[in-house]
Amino acid sequence: MTDQAKLATSVEALVTAKVLCIGDVMLDRFVYGDVDRISPEAPIPVFSVNSDKLMLGGAGNVARNLSGLGAVTYFVAVVGNDNAGKDVTKLIGKIDNTEANLITDPGRRTSIKTRYVASGQQMMRADDESVEAIEGATKNRVITLAKSALKDCEAMVLADYAKGVLTPEIIQELIGLANTAKVPVIIDPQSIDYSRYRGADLITPNLKELADATAMAVGDDDEISAAARKLITEHKIASVLATRSGGGMSLISADSFDHFTAEAHEVFDVSGAGDTVAATIAASLAAGVDLNEAVHLANTAAGIVVAKVGTAVAYASDIIEALHRQELSLSEVKILSLNSAIEHAEVWRLKGHRIGFTNGCFDLLHPGHISTIAKAKAACDRLIIGLNNDESVKRLKGEDRPVQSEAARAQVLAGLENVDVVVIFSEDTPANIIDAIKPEVFVKGADYSVEEIPEAAIVQAYGGEIVLAELEDGHSTTATIAKLNK
Repeated sequence: MTDQAKLATSVEALVTAKVLCIGDVMLDRFVYGDVDRISPEAPIPVFSVNSDKLMLGGAGNVARNLSGLGAVTYFVAVVGNDNAGKDVTKLIGKIDNTEANLITDPGRRTSIKTRYVASGQQMMRADDESVEAIEGATKNRVITLAKSALKDCEAMVLADYAKGVLTPEIIQELIGLANTAKVPVIIDPQSIDYSRYRGADLITPNLKELADATAMAVGDDDEISAAARKLITEHKIASVLATRSGGGMSLISADSFDHFTAEAHEVFDVSGAGDTVAATIAASLAAGVDLNEAVHLANTAAGIVVAKVGTAVAYASDIIEALHRQELSLSEVKILSLNSAIEHAEVWRLKGHRIGFTNGCFDLLHPGHISTIAKAKAACDRLIIGLNNDESVKRLKGEDRPVQSEAARAQVLAGLENVDVVVIFSEDTPANIIDAIKPEVFVKGADYSVEEIPEAAIVQAYGGEIVLAELEDGHSTTATIAKLNK
């Protein structure tokens, strides 16, 4: 079994994980729009709002990632008695496999982080929040809920965003409870005073946080190792995982140093990547995965989410797909699940790209196919191909088809320069793919009229364009097979 296959097996085991997640929950609001002029009132850009999206941030994003991995999550956090708190409650309620305990503190405001995004770039972030330490009944409730949940959990992750929920006193009490229950503690840190994390099994600072906490340089492996070991020695922390953005991540213990090269092929948005790392490691340890393997999975997961939009989630299927991709050629990297294709399309759109789509069986690829694909790519910036799987080809073309398997057909298509993504589908038509991705351009052969295209109504309903591509004469898979049979 290859290393990637072994890791993929570990990902499948994450559904057995039970994790306690405690920390500062936030409401992430992403406002999308355009900037095309400078204000006459001051030298600042004028932002024209097009749309917005609400997502869970902070500890809430850790919970989302745990759910995406298939883990069962016991979630404890504090919200205010306000509209943002109600929005957080609704969003938490939509997360699968999550037992949420949201404590309402009427004396607090729920944390809101509003990001303004234009042309794929964040223009500004506005924060509205309370950061006072919780106390009294709210504090006691957090401890009581944690103590109860630890009876059923195999790992605890603390998402510390310095918003008042994880005070030094509460953190030390939680670590003590976890140590008694023999449950590993993973902490995504915030404070520069790491004495509050004393006794943790793993902390995950980025390089800036590591430098601030130790007042030491972190410019290379030796400096990072020295800074991490200072924290390990002074605060009895078992291991430090230093996340190094594009430089990957390094796992340091008292007597070892392991580096993991960054997995991301394209970085779009780093928001929430630290949440993904903490969640993946917590779920992995809870499922009995070795720490080094857990970090490898977390590194792969981080590479996935930074290529998505906003505070994103790395699903178990995403990680397995990425692990398989590491063993495959460049052409096979283009063969994606529908969910991955949707996320790619979302990123491309925010970068201003026009998405095109065409589909077919593409059995025995011939010059007519190549011509249609070239014409489709000419009508867009990024082209997605919908490919009928073997069973749907058999239904459409007969029991003796396809000649080539869906895997072979997909690989041939993915090897073409004009093709950006291939999605295999099992239905007779690509209606579900089109409805999910909503490409700006749908390309079909000119042997159809628009009225004869089954998917035309879907494309027209969302305002997409239908392009009829003239076919090259004299090319047909069916005719080629008939000639061969003679």
